Amino acid sequence: MRRFVEHALERARVLGWELPPPGEGATRELWAELTALGRLDLAHARIIEPHLDALAILRQAGREDLAGTDETWAVWAAEGPGEPLLAVPGGVVAPEAWTLTGSKPWCSLADSVTRAVVTAHVTDEHGTPTGHRRAFVVATDHPGFAPEPASEWISHGLAEVTTVPVSFEHVPAEPLGADEWYLTRPGFAWGGMGVAAVWLGGAQAVADLLWEQLGHPRRPVDEAALTALGRLDLELGAARAVLDRAAQAVDDGDAAGDRGAAWALRVRRTVADAAESVISVVSRATGPGPLTGNPAHVRRVESLQVYIRQDHAERDTAALGRTLLELGEEDTPW
Repeated sequence: MRRFVEHALERARVLGWELPPPGEGATRELWAELTALGRLDLAHARIIEPHLDALAILRQAGREDLAGTDETWAVWAAEGPGEPLLAVPGGVVAPEAWTLTGSKPWCSLADSVTRAVVTAHVTDEHGTPTGHRRAFVVATDHPGFAPEPASEWISHGLAEVTTVPVSFEHVPAEPLGADEWYLTRPGFAWGGMGVAAVWLGGAQAVADLLWEQLGHPRRPVDEAALTALGRLDLELGAARAVLDRAAQAVDDGDAAGDRGAAWALRVRRTVADAAESVISVVSRATGPGPLTGNPAHVRRVESLQVYIRQDHAERDTAALGRTLLELGEEDTPW
């Protein structure tokens, strides 16, 4: 498993210098590559995508000087119950000498990457929370950086992508942007859609099984099988189309602010629903055999099921409706 992660991170380093950043005229090409990576191996793509996202964040913050040629990156922005991760400034003498203390949940590959973009709750120099969040860059080799044991990650899906809480104890941190910049920048929505592009590739890989079976059938292809194939084409085609439209909106400058949020919610909900439908359709069309005797297919299904749980399902559908009303446009979004 360690070699798998190292290979994916090495590939991430290379792609980080080869692939275009989002929002600069080639977003469709970037997302197509992410989809292709997800179709090839979802766990591999799950390791690569945050490295690319981190480089894009540094670029958007005007801090490409922090990227480094040999660094590997993660992005940790999830929140959870309990005490939050706190960012404390150095005070009057060294106001930019921030340190992070506390716990951060859902830190993928904390024991493998060398750097991370992490969000934290800002305090004043006395440690009193200000009510704001900010993004920071941290190095994972600091003695105050302590991931939970990898054994805590017991997932079958994305098993290679160890994801655990990390404890921070006075870890030096380099700020990226001002308070709330990370969550309000246009690139926040773009990054979320990049993740959905990977989901699409994972769904395509699951659907490939039925295509292969129907291409070399062991029995006559009946109406049920043809219906299943048609549904896969409709679901995956619609997901691909909304990603392409969103990529064009990003490059046209029409995916910032609430418009960007609407696009991200629309894309992620469409692709996540398509992925769940694909899993169901393929399972019903192919029966128990692949789920009990095809380890590669089982791995694809389980990894996709875990990955798309980053989507918030009905809550995000409601958020999309709310965002559309808040845009206050006269014409309908469709």
